Amino acid sequence: MGLIISDDFLEASELTQTEFLQEMALHLFQSGRLTLSYAAKMAQMDVSAFRDLLKARRIPLYQYDVDDFEVDLQNLQELGRL
Repeated sequence: MGLIISDDFLEASELTQTEFLQEMALHLFQSGRLTLSYAAKMAQMDVSAFRDLLKARRIPLYQYDVDDFEVDLQNLQELGRL
């Protein structure tokens, strides 16, 4: 499936087509909808450049939440390291 971005949307957003795709890719990556690789592809960037864009926007590469922390604690306890 191809994606067609109306010129009206581009004009209203004051973004170029490339910038619009990058913004969409950033949002989809940050929300967990796209992997790093797919988001980079959508943004028409290589993975390294997309990582730099994430860094510039202060968007973390990994999402580490309380559930992840609790799983790590449980694993450490089971291993006898806590």
